[in-house]
Amino acid sequence: MGPQDLQETPVARADGGEGGRLVLTAPWWRDAVIYQIYPRSFADGDGDGTGDLAGVRSRLGYLRDLGVDALWFTPWYASPLADGGYDVADYRTIDPAFGSLADAEALIHEAREVGIRTIVDIVPNHVSDQHAWFQQALAASPGSPERERFWFRPGRGEHGEQQPTDWVSSFGGDTWTRTIDADGAPGEWYLHLFSPEQPDLNWDAADVRREHEDVLRFWFDRGVAGIRIDSAAFLVKDAALPPLPVQAAPGEHPHMDRDDLHDIYRSWRAIADSYDEPRVLVGEVWLDDPQRFAAYLRPDEMHSAFNFDFMTRPWDGSQLRGSIERTLREHAPVGAPATWVLSNHDVTRPVTRYGRTDSGFAFDRKRFGTPTDLALGTRRARAAALLTAALPGALYIYQGDELGLPEVELPPHVLQDPMHFRSGGVDPGRDGCRVPLPWSGAAAPYGFGTAPGAETWMPQPAGWGALTVEAQLADPGSMLSLYRNALAIRRRTPGFHTDGLEWLDHGPGVIAFRRGTHLVSITNLGAPIALPPHREVLLSSAPVDDGALPTDSTAWLVV
Repeated sequence: MGPQDLQETPVARADGGEGGRLVLTAPWWRDAVIYQIYPRSFADGDGDGTGDLAGVRSRLGYLRDLGVDALWFTPWYASPLADGGYDVADYRTIDPAFGSLADAEALIHEAREVGIRTIVDIVPNHVSDQHAWFQQALAASPGSPERERFWFRPGRGEHGEQQPTDWVSSFGGDTWTRTIDADGAPGEWYLHLFSPEQPDLNWDAADVRREHEDVLRFWFDRGVAGIRIDSAAFLVKDAALPPLPVQAAPGEHPHMDRDDLHDIYRSWRAIADSYDEPRVLVGEVWLDDPQRFAAYLRPDEMHSAFNFDFMTRPWDGSQLRGSIERTLREHAPVGAPATWVLSNHDVTRPVTRYGRTDSGFAFDRKRFGTPTDLALGTRRARAAALLTAALPGALYIYQGDELGLPEVELPPHVLQDPMHFRSGGVDPGRDGCRVPLPWSGAAAPYGFGTAPGAETWMPQPAGWGALTVEAQLADPGSMLSLYRNALAIRRRTPGFHTDGLEWLDHGPGVIAFRRGTHLVSITNLGAPIALPPHREVLLSSAPVDDGALPTDSTAWLVV
């Protein structure tokens, strides 16, 4: 192995400072490490029990040392928080629980000063029912311009008592809610593909399109490097509101993945490209059809989209490799980078998920009391962390996964997620992965920033003392140390910044591939195996002192 394969040379950073970061010729977003922040639960800067932007600013050193390139913030806008902030009341105002617009601007600037960019969440499919537009629509009459911004329709039946369609909500249950007229009589119905507090916008209305273009410019002008587009395939609906077909032809589903969507994203891309440093568009696109998925990643649309397939697969070698192959195959025709993610604010955390008999993920399978082997799940999550970090493309890390936090089974009386309530209490919802992070100490609030003895917005469990940042920084074998070492090696090793990979055959139950000339990643999901010939073990998720790779572990080798 030559020195060029692992050398890290001090270079001028984008902010003009001097540092040890590897300079790459490709755009930063193609193989960036992006850290997802759920603001309520990251760090509390004012001691009120809720995370905020001041808390994030106080922890920028932690994020810099972790080795991330960008932060993705779930919605920080003014919101009644009926759905964790995805019910936006005002896109140009920071929710007072998180701070002010000045705080956001300072955070964007300070993060960039330490080499970290900012990505904000845009939620274009719907707004809050407290949004000024929807309140104006409720006060207006049927057929008014105010109502044209949404999907108001008369009901079916003799007295309009039946919903306009039988569409099913992504949260389960109905997709229509009936309004009450000024005289107290039942009125029109409005569409909400999610909760009733989230009325869907009508993207056939010109001012809906103009408003979102203005919102993009508003945040781009304040220095954000890009946007993450929530529910990106849902915006456009068939105005005839037909019933759901048994099997829709491509582009024919009445409210998902319709062809007119691409005009919207082409206009957004033109705005993003108009800046001296072009901004980045990242889509949340849940689609099974690889050609339909790739269409969103054409050169004049989104830069990248989340890869959910890998995240939902069980801990099985053939399934995980099959997902990697499928992902790379889907992205190849449009030249877009793949993205890799093990969890997010909607998904059961890896150390819990991988410790279950059914280690895959699906929203309709979440139940209270599912048995979990946390030791097994943690071992597998460590291996998965190195596997995903070795793959070509961008890596997303959800806050707390670098600490190996488990999913918390919370008592029903504290749950706030609408998925729990709309399931009739059967589904525990998504709050279990949104518990405030532990930073230090042996008891709650674990240095979250909240005053000792005060309650955090969501309760933290007992026994998290060993999982705090403080405890893990002192332990070279901790999950946090593994992540820090992995991201440092990934940053400075050119092999990780090449396109594609070369598969290597080491038998069933083994996922092995070469990156560049001398770098090999090998993940063993079966019985212990001998490591292939190598010059050096760069990093491993479990000890390999005897030259064997244990079950459920990953090693990075120089060969």
